[in-house]
Amino acid sequence: MRDYAGIAEGYAAGVLDGSIVASPDVVNAVRRYRADLGRDDLTFDPSEPTETMAIIEATFCHRQGQALDGTPLAGKPLVLQPWQVFVIWNVLGFRWADTGLVRYTEAIIEISRKNGKTLTIAALAWALGLRRRASGARGYLVANSGDQTKEAFDDIAYNVRRLGLDKGIMRLRDSWVQREVSAEFPDGSFSIKALKSNPKAQDSYNCNFCIADEFAGYRDPAQYNRFREAMKAYREKLMVGISTAGDSENSFGYRKIKYAADVASGLVKDDSLFAFLCRPEVDDKGDCDFCDPRQQMMANPSWGVTISPQEMARDAAVALNDPQERKDFLSRSMNVYTAARRAWFDVGEFRASDQKHDWTMDDLRKMRLSWFGGADLSRMYDLTAAALYAHDPDSDTDIVITHAFFPITQAAAKADEDSIPLFGWEDDGVLTMCNSDTVQYQDVTNWFREMRELGFNIRQVGFDRKFAQEWVLQMEAAKFRVVDQPQYFWRKSQGFRRIEKMAKDGRLYYLHSEAYEYCVGNVHAIEKTDDMVEYHKIDEHSRMDLFDASVFACCKYLEQMGREEKARKWWE
Repeated sequence: MRDYAGIAEGYAAGVLDGSIVASPDVVNAVRRYRADLGRDDLTFDPSEPTETMAIIEATFCHRQGQALDGTPLAGKPLVLQPWQVFVIWNVLGFRWADTGLVRYTEAIIEISRKNGKTLTIAALAWALGLRRRASGARGYLVANSGDQTKEAFDDIAYNVRRLGLDKGIMRLRDSWVQREVSAEFPDGSFSIKALKSNPKAQDSYNCNFCIADEFAGYRDPAQYNRFREAMKAYREKLMVGISTAGDSENSFGYRKIKYAADVASGLVKDDSLFAFLCRPEVDDKGDCDFCDPRQQMMANPSWGVTISPQEMARDAAVALNDPQERKDFLSRSMNVYTAARRAWFDVGEFRASDQKHDWTMDDLRKMRLSWFGGADLSRMYDLTAAALYAHDPDSDTDIVITHAFFPITQAAAKADEDSIPLFGWEDDGVLTMCNSDTVQYQDVTNWFREMRELGFNIRQVGFDRKFAQEWVLQMEAAKFRVVDQPQYFWRKSQGFRRIEKMAKDGRLYYLHSEAYEYCVGNVHAIEKTDDMVEYHKIDEHSRMDLFDASVFACCKYLEQMGREEKARKWWE
């Protein structure tokens, strides 16, 4: 048996002294590990991680593949790499000093493709099932597709057959109907099933460990959370989410990775979650030097073992010269979340521009600017949005204030079905839950009235008459000047281009609203003649209403600016 303690400590020391190139998030994980070893409320028991890794290396072999020199790997024992030893050492080693129970009940691992994660998670599920059989171990391998779960389960099935266990103590079911390996021992039992993650069929499941593969592709948070909730009957439990970066920053996976990074850095305290995120260093716009071998090594801890440096350099050169290949390379090989393929905007550019200022609402009202409003009034039971837009001449910055509205009776269903963080927006103060089955337009009017009472000089409000006749009467009764603004793309293009340019120039501020960033990331556009654009949302599950309302407001600002410029020229 190998010295797993020495390997884990050697990896930690190498990361800290720089001899092992690791991502900033991995450095944070190592620092957290070292700090936690000195905590009085925690103890470290090496027995479970040591025995678990010993089981893996003694019983698990490669099913397929080749080494970098072309040598076939099928049938050869799996030898855990130092980063894999460090992860298992952490996840299974820490326990609470007062109860003796395992400390980590959840682990989030982000790693690029072809670093050996599928074989590793299959081996971990196998070993956990054997180790925890006294509790009647029940485990699941889940993914967004049946083919993905089949990959991991096939590794387990191959080793069960290779060891001849399917003809003895273990029962193996391996068909398109059911994939399960189970066994009854004198001192317990275990079962491992491979399932496609379906949030509508998982309330009755019961398990004490689960591995969610490629969770970045989960649209519905319930695809992940239902399995985590299935462990409530157990004290010794483990939920492992492992994935490569996806294409959308508006996904459940991205938000989960962001939370895990905050935990690793210490920004958020969560003693139950372990985070190991292999990502390159990125700038304020989310860009990285993907041709730099050092950055490639940060995203690929199996560098030189399963990842060929020569192939990585060649793929990076292709991505550099061929933009259509770049997004796949960034997300799959560099673990960088990219905007969805059809998205028009780079959310990173908006975020970098927004971070240049930190004005509060009180600061903005004291600027005494001229504000122009916009409203995107949806169907009665969907997202409705309002916006204010102004230009600050002192900083040469455009400012966007947005607010959303949603009927509370529909919120829970839509938040799950379309993966919209409505309740998070409500907590942030950028969304009002209408206390009814439909959106109450009076709430929209009240928001504009409240902003005016705060001191915002609202000169005009643009709207689309399609859903707005009742609302117009309310706004006019509240002494607002409302202007019809039909949703013709040739009229909205000017506002669209203005917002786009100001964001690219770093002169757009939107009060760090994550709701606005969400909507910006869902905009798809098609260029027409004369630099005009026709835009709409990416798909039926996404929303862009806050962005649309800001375009309405921006158009009103530009129209007024044009009138003032004409008046100035006439006067001159």
